[in-house]
Amino acid sequence: MNPLKKKPRSNAYQPAPEKPDWLKVRLPFREKENPVDFVRSSVEGGKLNTVCESASCPNLNHCWSRKTATYMLAGDICTRRCSYCDVAFGKPLALDPEEPLRVAESAKVLGLSHVVITSVNRDDLSDGGAAHYKKTVELIRERLPECKIEILVPDFKMREENLEIVYSSKPDIFNHNLETVERLFPTVAPAKKYERSLDVLEHASKRGLLTKSGLILGLGETLEEVHQTLKDLRSVGVQMITLGQYLQPTPTHLPVSEYIRPEVFKDLKEFGKALGFRTVFSGPLVRSSYHADEQVPWFEN
Repeated sequence: MNPLKKKPRSNAYQPAPEKPDWLKVRLPFREKENPVDFVRSSVEGGKLNTVCESASCPNLNHCWSRKTATYMLAGDICTRRCSYCDVAFGKPLALDPEEPLRVAESAKVLGLSHVVITSVNRDDLSDGGAAHYKKTVELIRERLPECKIEILVPDFKMREENLEIVYSSKPDIFNHNLETVERLFPTVAPAKKYERSLDVLEHASKRGLLTKSGLILGLGETLEEVHQTLKDLRSVGVQMITLGQYLQPTPTHLPVSEYIRPEVFKDLKEFGKALGFRTVFSGPLVRSSYHADEQVPWFEN
């Protein structure tokens, strides 16, 4: 674990409330030949980072048992300090020029048909890490020509020249998470801007990319605010959406305001479909890359 993760996210200390039954993950007994060990071996052997581990995703064992993982580029230290996120923040190290190749080789070893690539924010770099994304996508494409490639990117401060670098790699899905409603942006993600994120998604949509975004709920938003946010996302051309429950990583992270009941997620799924989203993944344990591979065939029918 990166020692920077031990830094408190705030001076406040508030333990998370007891999780309801629908948020408790039951793990199966370990098998002799465990796919989780296979994925871990590939990731650790390639000295790679995954958002699964760095962001303390509750679905790690589930996804890795399916031999899928979300690669995290550009190191494991983020330049932004979001109050909900468990990725370490601080001064990042220099980019590793061999990382894109190691990611591509790992994806090939795992035999992935759908790869999700994300990164930490690299506001210290002139291109925000855009060329690093481009190189990684191109190397995966060389080794796995039939593989679908989904990129989950930061906002690049809405610098069009950097976005164009990413577009030129021709990813199958362009994902940028809005994360929360407009009112909560200053508290949840103070280095981000609601309108800027919408602008990024609209810019990608107008370039003909298939766009996707995600929200985490239970941060204090109202249902009306969620509805408006979904409308805003549709208005800028977003076609795929994920909705999941916020889980507080440590007692110094932003506290959970509410555990959203499964039936609310079900209603939001229907609301999203009625707005015209082509796919809506909505549920307590849903994350941006949760079963990402299962969303692709819909578009090919």
